[in-house]
Amino acid sequence: MTHRKQLCVIGLGQFGSELARNLAGDCEVLALDLDVQRVDEIADYVQRALVVDARDLEALRSTVSEDFDEAIVSMGEGLEASILCTLHLSRLGVRSIRAKAVTEDHASILRMVGASHVIFPERETARRVAAQIVRPNLVDYLPLEGEYLVQDVLLPDVFVGRSIGELRLRTHFNALVMAVRTQDAPYFVFLPSPDYVCSQGDVLVMIGRKDDLDALGATRSLPPLQEKR
Repeated sequence: MTHRKQLCVIGLGQFGSELARNLAGDCEVLALDLDVQRVDEIADYVQRALVVDARDLEALRSTVSEDFDEAIVSMGEGLEASILCTLHLSRLGVRSIRAKAVTEDHASILRMVGASHVIFPERETARRVAAQIVRPNLVDYLPLEGEYLVQDVLLPDVFVGRSIGELRLRTHFNALVMAVRTQDAPYFVFLPSPDYVCSQGDVLVMIGRKDDLDALGATRSLPPLQEKR
């Protein structure tokens, strides 16, 4: 039987509640908040939802233990609340703590008291939106180490009807196609063969350097094609 991660989401504001709902399909989620209405609103979407004051160590001890794979702190009631909650989770032995920060100073304190990962949801969302505005062919992206990233690129019109092998994207753009997703279909073609013929609306999931992927997405002319034998 496949192990389902045991997760605890603390703080059910807009970010926390949306995160808990999305996680509940694949993980066992315990959702905690001091606000009764927020807990009631999410109760039908997660495995357990409880009213708990996460600033109180003993209250937290009664619901959270070291058996949880990860806890996500998404409290918006001021910096002190999230710092205290993170400290308590660390004392309780939770192995991985992911905490939402508002400022760099807040992030530094969260790390000092036990946060394994610090997230800035608004900042990360703003970066994605800005990138999509500046680069219209960008669908989504994931930064990697160094200068490389994984990026969804909307197929340029001039590529329609051509096979991946013909286009020789690695040669001309120094980029690899990891998968192809059709916009109106909920599935991926992973590691497509060179014979895969590109269709209108395809999204190429690619890995490469930012400048190379930008150039690929913006291209308006075909690169020299691979001759068919």
